[in-house]
Amino acid sequence: MTGKKVLVVDDEIHIVHVVAIKLRNNGYEVFTAENGCEGYKIACQEKPDIIVTDFQMPAMTGLEMIEALRKNNETAAMPVIMLTARGFAIEDNQKESLRISDCLSKPFSPKELLRTVEDVLHEAVVMQ
Repeated sequence: MTGKKVLVVDDEIHIVHVVAIKLRNNGYEVFTAENGCEGYKIACQEKPDIIVTDFQMPAMTGLEMIEALRKNNETAAMPVIMLTARGFAIEDNQKESLRISDCLSKPFSPKELLRTVEDVLHEAVVMQ
C-alpha cells in the first residue's frame, strides 16, 4: 500500500473510472472531480500527493486550475500530470511556468499513467 493520495480531474467519467480503479488497485487513495473548480476545492481540502488532470473541461480548464493551485501557498508545490487530447499541445514555456510534471496524450494506457504517477512521485521525493 502506498497510502499516497491522488486527485483525478476529468469531465469524461469513463476516464476517471478507469484511472481511479488502476490507481486504487495499486494502493493509492483516489479523489475525483469533474472539472477544475471542483478539482481545486478538493485539492485544497484533501492535499493530494499528486494531481492528474484533463486539459479541456467545462467551468475551469486544467490549466486554469493549475494556475489557481500555484497561487495558493498550500497547493503550490503539488505535482501535476496533464492529460491532453491528441494534437492539443501545451507550450513548453507554459509547462515550465506552471511546473507541470508531465503530459500524457489521450488515449493513454492505465499502465502508462500508473508508471508516470510513480515516476513523478519518486522525483518529488528525490527533490525534497
